[in-house]
Amino acid sequence: MEEKSCFQENRRVQENRRVIVVGAGIVGLCCALDLRRKGFEVTVLDREGVAAGASSGNAGHFATEQVFPLADPTMLPKLPGMLLDPLGPFRIKPAYFHRALPWFMRFLVNMLPSRRKHNGEAIAALNRRSIAATQALVDFCGCPELLVLKGSLLVFETRDKAVMEAEYHKYADAGVAVRLLSGDEVRQLEPSLSPDITGALYFTEVGHTPDPKALCQAVAAKLLALGGKIEQQGVTTLLPGDGLGLVCDSGELLATDKLLIATGAWSKPLAKAAGNTVPLDTERGYHLMLPQQSGLGRPVASFDRKFIITPMTGGTRLAGTVEFGGLEAPMSPERADCLLPHAKALLPQVFNDAGIEQGERWMGFRPSLPDSLPVLGPSGKAGVFFAFGHQHLGLTWAAVTGELISTLMAGDEPELDLGPYSANRFD
Repeated sequence: MEEKSCFQENRRVQENRRVIVVGAGIVGLCCALDLRRKGFEVTVLDREGVAAGASSGNAGHFATEQVFPLADPTMLPKLPGMLLDPLGPFRIKPAYFHRALPWFMRFLVNMLPSRRKHNGEAIAALNRRSIAATQALVDFCGCPELLVLKGSLLVFETRDKAVMEAEYHKYADAGVAVRLLSGDEVRQLEPSLSPDITGALYFTEVGHTPDPKALCQAVAAKLLALGGKIEQQGVTTLLPGDGLGLVCDSGELLATDKLLIATGAWSKPLAKAAGNTVPLDTERGYHLMLPQQSGLGRPVASFDRKFIITPMTGGTRLAGTVEFGGLEAPMSPERADCLLPHAKALLPQVFNDAGIEQGERWMGFRPSLPDSLPVLGPSGKAGVFFAFGHQHLGLTWAAVTGELISTLMAGDEPELDLGPYSANRFD
């Protein structure tokens, strides 16, 4: 009976059945699955296949505690040093600086109190819906083990209690479910953590997945089981004029009734072809995957060191460094390698003898906009919709994005006002 209820098609869907979703990352897959459940004939296209990018290499953290836009005025004094430090947590490649400058100018504007308040409210609105939507997703896909709801920790090594209390109040005042723990209380939760840790914020209503790629594959498998299609094929551009046509890398032309662009960091040229110029740039995220099991039950981020440790099925993932350098520059291996000394400091018994040669380096591309909000909703071209620009929260927002976008594309009103996420906000 449940499967039948997924295909109660109304007349609007019957008349516009064909949908192409461009992008097989977690956002595109969640949108495609929800569209299929609403009765659309769904084909997903991706140049590299399912979960080939950031959707497999992310930190696996459903980070609903992250309600603050990245454009924070307290960063201003630190920004020059952060950007120029080759091993800092937030860096810009010198050769890319001139190309990133327009993005950073918009980023600075979003530090204004009114903009920051607006953007924070829009982030929180998505966060409030994300865990429930993700829970429903994994239940429907038959993979509940891929969502672990044990919260996360932000640990401190400073002995300045005022710093910890200020951070606690910042999150608590923003409505985040959080507890302030002493160092001993932290080690009761996570005995393998260093005795140098003096306290932590315990975010009690967040979660993680022990295998981000397996989650993508489970969503893809469910889509295929319901009759959807996934093809490894890139899209070059949209055909101009009336009607919806795509030009594929192979030269093949494809027609569709509706189109969803969910190509993450590669969305900018397709968005322009659909009539919208968006200030999308790329944060190059790094991780180091180690075979050792951390013994942790939940993700642990470091306030002082600006990185995160996530327990994974295949070992332990260290992540957290960001680099502006575009889509073409090669990986900077040292930005993954620099995470290991931090892991040794936080988990000395686990990683004391670990070496870089044991790990696997990875770099992926986060699609980032200067206001820290995604682009969700219709484009400037009839029948074309957007779901991209989720920056650090693609995994967190994927399931709720699928619910909202599929509702909109079916001709109904989403439960959340999508105005703050419109592509037109950049006009």
